[in-house]
Amino acid sequence: MDAHEQIDIDFDFRTDTPEGKDPDACSPTLRRYHRLLWSKPLPNGVVFELDDTTPGEYLHHRSDELGEFFLTSDAVIPTFRYSPMVQDVSKVPEEELKEFLRLGYTIGGMMLFPGDQVDGKMTINGARGCHPRIKDRFDLTLECIRRHYLGEWSPLQDVLARYAKFFGLFGDFRGYAEHFLLQDAVTVDCGAVIFSAPFAEFATSPIPQTLDEYREYRQHAFTFIEARNRRILQSC
Repeated sequence: MDAHEQIDIDFDFRTDTPEGKDPDACSPTLRRYHRLLWSKPLPNGVVFELDDTTPGEYLHHRSDELGEFFLTSDAVIPTFRYSPMVQDVSKVPEEELKEFLRLGYTIGGMMLFPGDQVDGKMTINGARGCHPRIKDRFDLTLECIRRHYLGEWSPLQDVLARYAKFFGLFGDFRGYAEHFLLQDAVTVDCGAVIFSAPFAEFATSPIPQTLDEYREYRQHAFTFIEARNRRILQSC
């Protein structure tokens, strides 16, 4: 059975996750999808084969050609559902939030990042969620990764540098974006990130401040996830 037959782009990973657990860690379907999708040749032609049988690890790669990598899943599109504005059902109806959550837990809203701690410091998943200028925003995270490849400053500069070996697998930002099928999050030449809100060099709050800003952010997220889901299906 090939990946096309196994991958359902409408599957909500919460549905096969034990109650109270995190789909990123505990959905068996998500783990299988990640292994199927991202076990493929890198830009240098070497296959980045991911293994899901290493005890205690989510996904693992070890080879003489590439070295060893430990990867974990991350749902990368936050709904900001705990902000007072979003919790006000008079402004954001519950059904709209439920649909945002459902779509965010399909494969188009999921990524892999290195999961091993370096020198006891934060992983990328942790740092991008905690940094006040990122707050889990995927477009801002991608901009940091783009700058990493160019040797430029970003709020995540230190944590990305700790995983330089991982990013080196893909050669450059284009290689990274194409490997993970992120073409709908960047410009055609992969030279710039498509932002969900006007970008001001990380100087403004990453969380939408008005209802109009939130609806614009949500529509951008819907467009990206749906487009990436279609691209994932086509790639299979």
